[in-house]
Amino acid sequence: MKLGYYPDVVNENVTRIVASTVVFLGVLSILFPSLPVLGILLLGFLLRLAYGPKWEPFAFLTSRYLVPWLGISFVPSAGPPKRFAQLIGFSFSVTAIFLYLGGFTLAYQITLATLVFFASLESFLGWCAGCFMFGILMKVGVIPEEVCERCNNLNFNK
Repeated sequence: MKLGYYPDVVNENVTRIVASTVVFLGVLSILFPSLPVLGILLLGFLLRLAYGPKWEPFAFLTSRYLVPWLGISFVPSAGPPKRFAQLIGFSFSVTAIFLYLGGFTLAYQITLATLVFFASLESFLGWCAGCFMFGILMKVGVIPEEVCERCNNLNFNK
């Protein structure tokens, strides 16, 4: 396991299915607040952020078994913006846990509802807010040019 590795190319269809699990876990956590469910949500983001989608159980099962079984094609997408989106999701998850533990119910629900909203956009419409922000940060120079070049010059073969 290589810490900090995230592939330069990911399957857009897998990321959309995995985003639907974020929607499900987020809605579940809003309706039935639970530290274990929040922990699963956080762990998913942490594993995808630290080791890429191959080490997070649902992303692994989705890419290895579900997508082939359903006959869903490989649709290439740049990995660095998706990793940035994982960082944002991780941040929302950590914030939700602290708000939950602090007893700030409304803030907890708003935080999770925001996460669910943006994960829904990714899952159902294929629009990634984290990727959009990544693009803005590239344009203003916060993200280094070499990352921009990797995103622009990817070999999208499997």
